[in-house]
Amino acid sequence: MSNEKAVSLDKVKVWFRNAFRNDHQKGYLPDERPPLWKLFLYAVQQIIVMFPATVLVALITGFQVSTTIFASGLATLCFILITGKKVPLYYGSSFAYLTAVASLMATEAIVSQLSPGALAQLEAWKMGTVSTLPGEAISYAQFGIIMSGFVSIAAGILVRFSGTKAVEKILPPSITGSIAMVIGLTLAGNALGDAAPSAAALTSGTGWAFWVVSLVTLFSIVLFSRYLKGFMGQLPLLLGAVVGCVTAAIIFGIGGKEYDLFRHIDLNLLLSASPAHTANGILAVPAFTWPKASWAAVVAIMPIAIATIPESTAHMYQLDIYVNNVAEMKGTKMKYSLISKLWINLIGDGVCDMISGTVGGPAGTNYGENISTMAITKVFSTSVLMLAGILAMVISFFTPIIRVIYGIPLPVIGGLEIYLFGAIAAQGIAIMIDKKVDMFSAKNIAVIASIMVIGIGGQYAFGGNIPFFGLDVPCIAGAAIFGIFLNALLSIGDKKNAQKEQAE
Repeated sequence: MSNEKAVSLDKVKVWFRNAFRNDHQKGYLPDERPPLWKLFLYAVQQIIVMFPATVLVALITGFQVSTTIFASGLATLCFILITGKKVPLYYGSSFAYLTAVASLMATEAIVSQLSPGALAQLEAWKMGTVSTLPGEAISYAQFGIIMSGFVSIAAGILVRFSGTKAVEKILPPSITGSIAMVIGLTLAGNALGDAAPSAAALTSGTGWAFWVVSLVTLFSIVLFSRYLKGFMGQLPLLLGAVVGCVTAAIIFGIGGKEYDLFRHIDLNLLLSASPAHTANGILAVPAFTWPKASWAAVVAIMPIAIATIPESTAHMYQLDIYVNNVAEMKGTKMKYSLISKLWINLIGDGVCDMISGTVGGPAGTNYGENISTMAITKVFSTSVLMLAGILAMVISFFTPIIRVIYGIPLPVIGGLEIYLFGAIAAQGIAIMIDKKVDMFSAKNIAVIASIMVIGIGGQYAFGGNIPFFGLDVPCIAGAAIFGIFLNALLSIGDKKNAQKEQAE
């Protein structure tokens, strides 16, 4: 071998060694930016875990899929900038608003305002014969979504001037930890529902394929997160999804069309409302709609924003624990406390609702799935989330990319969700351990028990909305409100008792 070839080969070896060395195996803090090619893969991983829930909300509510994806990316990018690139959270569509949007579409105040063509499409959507709401109906819902942003903004301003100590009195770790657990556990049914075969699959004898794919995906993620080191160890969810898809492809190749687990979204669904698209349908501009004033929409949608405040607060406590843990592992210290940024996080949430509502996207919140991804991979870089937001906006214009990501088999998604949703619940436990919640306190046990049963029971007994004196109360919001009330009630006299104990 010539000296020149030997030198070139040495350079290649050095590049690979530097690329995959474990310099950052301990993770990335919010203000740290990975190298560009790693940054891209981390961002793709964040998009994959965000995609199923965000698209599902669009499909259930009848909002445009491509517009919803664009709104999610734009809101995430704006959120990171609003918070000064200090709070690593991804903004996605929220399930809390599903019932509110559905009920709004049945009100005479909205139906009476629609044109004959829009009314016909609305009736067809209710019957399930079309997948999307008419743009006119979405426009009225948008006004309610925009106005709901003021609830989070007001909460953020209140926290800014009252301080985090006041917040911790209203939302102590016994509440935020319990809410985090409820968020994860109420999603457990979704995870198993996606991972397990349907009744039709069981009847046809193809059910085993679902279990194989979901279990292969789950075990791949677990093994990758446990045993892979360095950079590759920070991509367990992306790699697990790839392994699951390959497994599904092999089963499809052997078994034929009957064993096709890949999902298919109709191209016409993505093009039907697009104002402009190429002749081959590869590029399509998302169907942006503009808000129209409707006080019926405000009454139906705005109060739901209350449910996202304790949820968003719980997310901040989760982040604070895990980011500080990464800083400690790296032998450094965070330059600021994430909890001190709670106020700007809430304001950012509200502004993002307004941004999403303005372009035609559903109301949303920061995503527990993405927090779990960061907790598992220890990559909390805000640069990753900014790029994920930009990529989501780009993807919204490319129908083939939307169809490929949407096409990921449901059991692969289920395998991912089992790990992610379980991790959300585990983070709730971590909050209470880190904050040294007294689990022998009668008050704490009462608060935690009530939140857990109301939140989880409301999901499985009533489908997520608890009937309460003529109102449909979202189970997480109901659990949080009851927990806050009970904690305040049981805290009466705490200060006097503490002073009495000190005197003795």
